Order: sequence, then C-alpha cells, then structure tokens
Amino acid sequence: MSADLARRVREARKRAGLTQKELARLSGVSLSWIRALEQGAYTDTRLETARKIAAAVGVPTTALITDHAEEPADAATADQWEPVSAAVLNPLSVPEEPAQTPTVEGVRDALTAATPLFSDDAFSELRAILPHLLRDADRLAELEPAGQSVRARLLQLTGWLLTQSREFDAAEVALRRAFNAAPDALHAATTVSTQCWLLLRRGRLTEARELAIRWADDVEPRMSRATADELSAWGWLLLRVSAASIRDGRDDEAKAALRLAKSAAVAMGKEAVPSQDFLRAFGPVTVDLKRAENAMVSDHPDEVLRIACSNPAERLSPTSNNRNRHLLDVADAHSQMREYSEAIDTLTRIRVASPQWLPNQRYARDILGRIVEKRRTLTPEMRELAMAVRLPL
Repeated sequence: MSADLARRVREARKRAGLTQKELARLSGVSLSWIRALEQGAYTDTRLETARKIAAAVGVPTTALITDHAEEPADAATADQWEPVSAAVLNPLSVPEEPAQTPTVEGVRDALTAATPLFSDDAFSELRAILPHLLRDADRLAELEPAGQSVRARLLQLTGWLLTQSREFDAAEVALRRAFNAAPDALHAATTVSTQCWLLLRRGRLTEARELAIRWADDVEPRMSRATADELSAWGWLLLRVSAASIRDGRDDEAKAALRLAKSAAVAMGKEAVPSQDFLRAFGPVTVDLKRAENAMVSDHPDEVLRIACSNPAERLSPTSNNRNRHLLDVADAHSQMREYSEAIDTLTRIRVASPQWLPNQRYARDILGRIVEKRRTLTPEMRELAMAVRLPL
C-alpha cells in the first residue's frame, strides 16, 4: 500500500509539473510529509490528506488511493465484540436449545426496549444483550414469516453499531442480511444508506458514491406528495452521494447532491424522525451538519464554525453519532484556527456526553494528537482526553 501510494503521488505530481515544494505549498501538506510520503514511509495516510494532495495535482482522490480503509478495531476491542460478531456471522450456531421458543411479540418487545441503547451509544449494555437477541431473532425468522421484519430491523441496527465500532467485516454481513430481509424499498434504502457509510469508512469511495446514486434515483419521490419516510430515505442517500463525492475531490457533484438533500429537508419542513426510527432522523439541521462536514473535508474551518454558530450543540436533535461527528468537525476547525482551548472544550463535551463512543474515533485522536504536539505540558483536561481516546505515545 505505501509503495503503491508513493508511486501514484510521485507520478501525479510529475504529470502536474510540480516540484515537491510546490505540491506542499498548493496542498497545505508539509514538505517533509510529501518527501516521506513519496519515499513510502507512511503506511497509513488520512483520507483528508490524500484529498488535499489530489486536489493540488488535479485528480480524484481515488486516482491516488483506491482502497483507503480506516483501521479496524484493535485486538482488545475486537475481543469485546466477538460474541456479537459471532452471532452475526454464524446464525443459529448455538448448540443448546433455547429454554423457550421465541415469539414475535417477545423479540419485538426486546428490540423496542433495546433501541434507546443504540441511539445512546450504550456499547457495554448492547454487547451483553445482542448475542442472545440476534439468535432469538434468527430462530424466530425460521419459525414464523412475521419474524423476518423483526430480524431485518435488528440486523440493520447491529450493522450500524458494528460500523461505529469498526468491526467492518461483521458489519458488512449484518447489513447484507438486513438488506435481503427488508420488507419494502424504503426499509431497504435505509439499510443501503448505512452500507454507503460503511463503504466510506472502508475507503471505497467509488462504490459508496455509485450505490448511493443508484438508490437515490430509484427512491426519488414526487415532491408534491412525498411522505416523511420517502423524503428521509432520498435525503440520506443524497447526503451519502455528497460525502463520497467531496472526499473524492468531486466538489461540484458534492454541492449538487447537497442542494438536492436541502430541497428534501425543506419539503420535510423541520427536523423529524420518520416512523420513530432514529436512523431516519432528517431535516434542515441534519443537512447543515453534513454541510459542515463537507466544509471540514475540503479544508474550510471558518465555514464549519460559521455553520456551528447557527446550529448550537444544545439544539441538535439528530442521532448522537451525527451530532458527535459534527462536534468533532467543530473541534478540528478550532484546532486548525489555533483556538486550542475551544477545541479541548468541545472534545471534553463529547467525552462527558458519550464516553463509550469517543474511544472508537480515530478522528478524535488525530485532532488531540496535533494539539498535544504543540504543547510542552498538558492540562488535566488534555490528559483525561488522551486516556479517553487512547492517544498513542
């Protein structure tokens, strides 16, 4: 990977007629980094860094990096999630018979009770209950056709959770099984949106973009009579198109998709949660959060902070994952503007609100790492955050 990336960056720079020094100036990436990168010294380069270099030499990001996945969960985290992954990868594999035959009502009630744990990022609690619930849902679906939709919903949520936890292989299987069992096109579209997010995290930008475009075309509603479910499904797919495009240096396509998503949000009228499904939460605020994310990816921290001022954190009602991801963008924007105390305050706010979510975020480690490098001594808040995000020495 490092040798291939080094060759592509070197060839792209030469074709653009740039020296290493000129590429560093145009991209905003340090000259020492460019030199080391072309020598193959870096085995793991952030997608945002690759995007800056690609933009400077005038090629899509995927021309430099065709497979740039986020690092999967470390061994300790993988061990914690192993029972859940096993229940996804090997359904109905438990040798002993259940004490009672699961029922549609029982499994549905258990899933309803567990749903707030997903939206609140209660990872420890979910690791304890999901293996049993997944196996009950699989047994139920084998016994009763009505159990199929319950299993589809549980697998969809589990795939979303495993994507957050960087258990990417198990997440892919869970989402594929959820898609195959989806009761209708709108449920399938919600699962596809999560599949696109997983592809983005795995660095498969072209796949994510093309999948989202295809499904957005398929579910595009007639605006004059569109339901909230239809607007949310279409809007989220457009946001995935925009996210994949901006990371691939396709800025015009990203803006066009975001404009269409904004039209869906305007038609929605306000932030809403269709069918009481937190994964479908959509509206003007959600679109603004993704607009800020695009601004951070394209290196416009001032725009991120301007958007954040019009959407204070206490007013944010989308899922905790989207809210927290936005706050990471805000923290990154503050750090890029050398407003380090504000960045630390924002990271601390996330740590207090979502202590189980933050350790899984490489983005948080990168932000804090850049701040720590510039400090001779660390404040107590910085030390606590370093432990929380598992900042390497």
